[in-house]
Amino acid sequence: MNYELEGKWAVVTGADGGIGIEFCRALARRCCSLLMVSVTVDPLRQAAASIEKEYGVKAIPFTLDLTDSSSVSMLGAFLSTRGIEPDFVINNAGIFSFRELAETPEAKINCFIDLHVRATTMLSLFFARRFKARGSGRILNMSSMSCWMPMPGLAMYASTKAYIRVFTRSLHYELKDYGASATVAAPGGIATSLFGLPDNLMRLAVAVGAVEKPDRFAEKAVKAMLKGKKQYINGFINRLAIFFIGITPTWLRMQVKRRLLDKGIVK
Repeated sequence: MNYELEGKWAVVTGADGGIGIEFCRALARRCCSLLMVSVTVDPLRQAAASIEKEYGVKAIPFTLDLTDSSSVSMLGAFLSTRGIEPDFVINNAGIFSFRELAETPEAKINCFIDLHVRATTMLSLFFARRFKARGSGRILNMSSMSCWMPMPGLAMYASTKAYIRVFTRSLHYELKDYGASATVAAPGGIATSLFGLPDNLMRLAVAVGAVEKPDRFAEKAVKAMLKGKKQYINGFINRLAIFFIGITPTWLRMQVKRRLLDKGIVK
């Protein structure tokens, strides 16, 4: 524990597990109070209680469906009622699917757009206006290495994550002259349940370095945010992989489709 952020508040979305709760722990270790947001009820309450017990900071659970068009105003009203003025915002909530776009239900497509595009945009805008006016504040938005991957099966995930990256980089430059910042994190594989990898394969992936443990990633991403960095990509291999992803030939991308999508190996 250190007292670097004592007296400050952070809003973290998707905070009930995975990378989200690790973001909360990384901030709580610095004595930052937390408003933890998720669509869940009991898992979120349990996560907040565990943070308070372990670190002795305030951790308030706030159940909110970010795909609801009124979610930002509801969050603003809650903050106002509690007298909370956040110093940091981490837009972490997200979804994933590996499926042909033509086979993806319209409701799922709408969820990608509402959660990754609209909610991230409007939450960032809501807090960017506040941070600009007062001359301080940090935003961290979660993109993904997939934002450089026009691969079959990843159309909605990759394209919406690409939006988050470009949007956040632009917002960073707009806020820079006002003492605030926006950081985009574009991680490679992270060992969470988001991708549905079986436990044995997940352990193997961590052992060989193909994925990173969420606590390690969250700590580094929070450090980048606090320093006002414009972008954080975890690991030299991931940064190097961006180049090779860009030159991936069409025949290899088609193998992904035919072997994994067409045969239903990954769903």
